[in-house]
Amino acid sequence: MVSSIKPLVAIVGRPNVGKSTLFNRLIGRPTAIVSDIAGTTRDRIMLETEWGGYPFILVDTGGLDLFPETDLWRQVKAQIDVAIDEADVIIMLVDSNAGITPGDVDAAAALRRTDTPIVLAANKADNDRRQADAVEFYELGMGDPIPISAYHNYGIEDMMAAVIAHFPKEPMFPEPDSDLKLAIVGRPNVGKSLLLNSITGQQRAIVSDIPGTTRDTLDTLIVHNDWSTLLIDTAGIRRRGSVDQGIERYSVLRSMRAIDRADVAVLLMDASELASSQDTHIAKYILDEFKGIILAVNKWDLAKELDLTLEQAEKMVRDRFRFVTYAPICFVSALDGTGINELLGTAKDVYVEWSKGVPRYDLKRRVMNAVAEHPPTQSGRHSLKIYGVTMDKTSPPSFTFYVNSSEMVHFSYARYLENTIRSAYEFRGSPLRMRFRGRGER
Repeated sequence: MVSSIKPLVAIVGRPNVGKSTLFNRLIGRPTAIVSDIAGTTRDRIMLETEWGGYPFILVDTGGLDLFPETDLWRQVKAQIDVAIDEADVIIMLVDSNAGITPGDVDAAAALRRTDTPIVLAANKADNDRRQADAVEFYELGMGDPIPISAYHNYGIEDMMAAVIAHFPKEPMFPEPDSDLKLAIVGRPNVGKSLLLNSITGQQRAIVSDIPGTTRDTLDTLIVHNDWSTLLIDTAGIRRRGSVDQGIERYSVLRSMRAIDRADVAVLLMDASELASSQDTHIAKYILDEFKGIILAVNKWDLAKELDLTLEQAEKMVRDRFRFVTYAPICFVSALDGTGINELLGTAKDVYVEWSKGVPRYDLKRRVMNAVAEHPPTQSGRHSLKIYGVTMDKTSPPSFTFYVNSSEMVHFSYARYLENTIRSAYEFRGSPLRMRFRGRGER
């Protein structure tokens, strides 16, 4: 078996050259924050997308500069460090309106020292003069500058053709065959490496009280009750705003790639700091990738010392994770090994739910009965009409609803339809991908 690791494409450039606008253009929806103010992007932005049938992971590195610094070059250099270390292809974005700046020159000098393929794109080339002016970027020594306008969707096809040309023609990463790929993710110092050691019974990963000790993802293949599981240990994800420059930035991307590789992700939390805002943030990364999810509370051996009962802890977790009520909760102690068998059994159960199919005609009957019992609310002279539903695929469970207009689907009614499916088929621990296709819509 070969790895399903998708190519990672990083957009690099100085602030305000249009990285977030290009990111949104390639993703196809307004995900990144776009503003005329330099340095607006505050969050880590990393999503899976595809172009021309080629899936890949796209990173807006502007999100890696969580706090702008007075030294502009240090901001750009931090982006480049991450891109060089992790990306398979780098899009270096420059501004054709501003021309070559000292920041562009410094960035180009740093990028020329790497073997990572680089595509130079001159953004904001939205008229003939700016398109002609793009030739000045030959001076950077980065190859042919491709004039584009991310905002006006000009030149994007040419740029992406150059990017895809650098993708591996065949998968190159051998990976052990397994029934399940399980990622262990969470904030630093919640005990991920110790949990891995407790599961495997050996010192496979470094265990330390220092947050972020594990720099790379580490894979371990185990067999539990005749079920083979590939464990993917990851470096911790720090709270937003506290990710230091350098190696811990790399660990954020590696954690995201580990989630991408996994079938199911265990979100490990600390019993002494339950359900923090960063824990919910990581959970949303998992749901964005439609992976199976388990909420695991570690250091449960400290429960008595913390004066915390099982019921209290479960309520705290459920209150903070109301957006993922279907996720099972496991209580473990990586230190003394309690709860490990239950955790592995739950991971298997979630994988089975994540990869199962449902009878086609039974699905349609249940959904259409639910629609008849609670029709969509009429808006003005028009109302949403649902003609049918089908399950497109599994892993993750994906459903397409055929409607008169997808724009008329209110999120509350979509949730009602999801709850209808869950009440019939459960899908414990598995997010559902719900699509609504209107007449004439692709």
